[in-house]
Amino acid sequence: MKRFYIIIAIFCCFVTAANAQFGTGGGSTTVGKISGTLIDSVTKKPMDYASVGLYRSGGKAPITGVVTDEKGNFKLDNVHPGSYKLAITFIGYPTKVVDPVVTTDSKPDKNLGIVIVSPGARTLKEVTVTGQKALVENHIDKLVYNVEKDLTAAGGNASDVLQKVPLVAVDINGNVSVRGDGNVRVLINGKPSGATAASLSDLLKAIPADQIKSIEVITNPSAKYDAEGTAGIINIVTKQTNMTGLSGSVSGGFGTRQNNGNANINYTKNRLTLSANFGGNFTWPQTSITQFNQDFHPDSASHTTQSSYGTSRVKRYSFLGSFTVGYDFNKYNNITSTFRVTDGTFNTNATSMNVKEDFFEQADNYTYTSNTLGHNSFGGFDWNIDYTHKFHKEGEEISLSTQWSHSSIVTNYTTIFSSVFANQEDNIDGVNNEYTVQLDYTLPINKVLKLEAGGKEIIRRINSTSNVFSPDSTGTLVFDPINSNLYNYNQNVSAGYGVLTVTMPKSYTVLAGARLENTDIHGDPINASEALSPFSQNYNTFIPSLTLQKALTSTQTLKLSYSKRITRPSLQYLNPFLNKSNILSQSVGNPTLGPETSQTVELNYNTFIKSSVINFSVYYKHNDGLIQNITTIIPVSEGAAGDITPATLSKYYNIGTNNSFGASFFGSINPIKILTIRGSINAFTFDPTVYPQFSQFQTQTDVRISYNAFLSGSVTLNNGFIAELFAVENSPRYTIQGSNPAFSILGAGVRKQIFNKKASIGINTIEPFSKYKDFNSSTTSPGFSQTSKFEFPFRSVGLTFSYTFGKVSFSNPQQQKKGLNDDQKQGDQGGIGGQ
Repeated sequence: MKRFYIIIAIFCCFVTAANAQFGTGGGSTTVGKISGTLIDSVTKKPMDYASVGLYRSGGKAPITGVVTDEKGNFKLDNVHPGSYKLAITFIGYPTKVVDPVVTTDSKPDKNLGIVIVSPGARTLKEVTVTGQKALVENHIDKLVYNVEKDLTAAGGNASDVLQKVPLVAVDINGNVSVRGDGNVRVLINGKPSGATAASLSDLLKAIPADQIKSIEVITNPSAKYDAEGTAGIINIVTKQTNMTGLSGSVSGGFGTRQNNGNANINYTKNRLTLSANFGGNFTWPQTSITQFNQDFHPDSASHTTQSSYGTSRVKRYSFLGSFTVGYDFNKYNNITSTFRVTDGTFNTNATSMNVKEDFFEQADNYTYTSNTLGHNSFGGFDWNIDYTHKFHKEGEEISLSTQWSHSSIVTNYTTIFSSVFANQEDNIDGVNNEYTVQLDYTLPINKVLKLEAGGKEIIRRINSTSNVFSPDSTGTLVFDPINSNLYNYNQNVSAGYGVLTVTMPKSYTVLAGARLENTDIHGDPINASEALSPFSQNYNTFIPSLTLQKALTSTQTLKLSYSKRITRPSLQYLNPFLNKSNILSQSVGNPTLGPETSQTVELNYNTFIKSSVINFSVYYKHNDGLIQNITTIIPVSEGAAGDITPATLSKYYNIGTNNSFGASFFGSINPIKILTIRGSINAFTFDPTVYPQFSQFQTQTDVRISYNAFLSGSVTLNNGFIAELFAVENSPRYTIQGSNPAFSILGAGVRKQIFNKKASIGINTIEPFSKYKDFNSSTTSPGFSQTSKFEFPFRSVGLTFSYTFGKVSFSNPQQQKKGLNDDQKQGDQGGIGGQ
């Protein structure tokens, strides 16, 4: 309760400050803005990168000025009531003056709408000024992949897009990793979603690619960000149309593998902004082929193999929607609220033929079939309210962010065996409620120093109920209170941070910070037959960060960074109840599991050579308390007869430390004007030192090298046609007992822009030369080996479309909040890429 009272006190202080700011006493302090859009009178197209200067009416000295964006929009902030004139200049055009432009106390904002600019008689011929975002951009603290520039992204989902992002890999199950580390924190618009706690892979498959604007990869986050995720942070930024009046867009794709659609609508009037976004994804039923083999040989007098061959048919659909309202009280105060809802379902129907062969007791050999019907659903909402107060000093601001995330996940399955094992049914319901309050303050002390500081409280309340049904004497499945269970899990995280940015002489910049986090965990497992005790954990984590950047020249940058990260085990890693969905390959959580920490040092070089870009990094990462699965042999009862057959049990442990060396490269070249070639590769080592108690299970002792690579080529023609071909290759990932599947993909697409670039149509194809992709994994330990093969139907062909509508006039996009919650385990130097 003490923390709650502190939060309430902070909130009351903000309300008081807001009331004081909004009050009218003491004379006018009102400031506003002047905005508009420049349109060429001849081409009727927006004029990007034109200069707009603000003068007092009758004055000759400019007060301030801006440059228009790629849509011709401009906005002049911090304008006091008065009479002004605008001077508009552009290469080859005579200066256009708009006079007067009047703002008042009652109407401090002036939107000029569309301003027509005419070329003069002496206009320079064939002058073209263009400015487009590159596909990949490299900033001081992150790498940005601009999905809007990726024509083959249309018709897919977030999981498909992430496969092409440098440094990122996605496996067949939708698990995301950065530089080979799967401990990644994924955010949406700088904030967590409760749905990621339920199922990150399902959430990524639910987000249509048409809904995504860009993806940010932060490998060495500063102390401002939550420390969770040893691999770093991935932030998915969704599209927002910043236009005055009513505007929006629709897009989607229809294909042989999946279909999706997305629509957004935006309304901006003076200080009020409203926006809504709706998207959905539907996957055609897909049938995969599965093989699973186990070989048990614990001693010279025992040798048993078990094999399973079958198919699995999956049907999936999902929906995401959001609504945002924002209001600028004035230049200094803004409030924004967003409500996002997620809903998804996938159903499975799996059948298999199972064979057991005992080389010493042939009487124990048998064959049986099994059929599993599964129903899985996930959904919930995220509701956040953000208030920002900007001070009169440029860049100084304080913000209060709050969020309530609610999510639920249902996993129901029923397995019917023809013989040997007893039929089983399990209905699992999980509910997660997460409450967050965050306070951030930014103060530019002078031209050299900038201070950022803040605090945060996260309160998580999770419960999971498993209702098991077992056969009675007649074979009917009835509720089984002995094997059913309830699990309550509470986690509180308190944090404070400070970050100092120093701009030094000779083009040096230093970003130094520190963060302290306290984690308090309490778990309460309840089962009728097992005397399980509640457990608690409490620990502090100190998180330093440091980045040193040197601009060698105007086109070359060198950067050295250090960061520390932590991975806290979440519910699925701690839940002590047995998961028997696969009777021969069971799993269980570990309530005593501790956090995993990592420390990374990275040296990065970035350069521009004419139209080409090169970015190269070398890095070293040290992990303590490395979290991995250990698989061991367990006995399983064969139905009523009580005979015993071997099976495996997987459980998470902190197995040791790991020292990894790696290097990454990405770049872009334009060998000819219409062709852009892009590529990236990341390679790293896996060399763990296992704690003595787990050394008996280690079968992989050599230093292993893993990599992921991407290569693409795109052609842009003057008639609005764009074509692209790409390939992705991910090597196996290694554990101390085996390896996880490799992954590769080949795709191509063509798009045609129509209706003056307001719309486009296209066609995409993925894996046109092979219907199935094979995914193989293996586990080996003393006394047994286990392999699996999964053949997934990947070939697809689809049509895509998009259309944008609305007025072309400017409004102020709300400032994106960063890092509200980026803390729990689930992986500025211009552009890279081409036009």
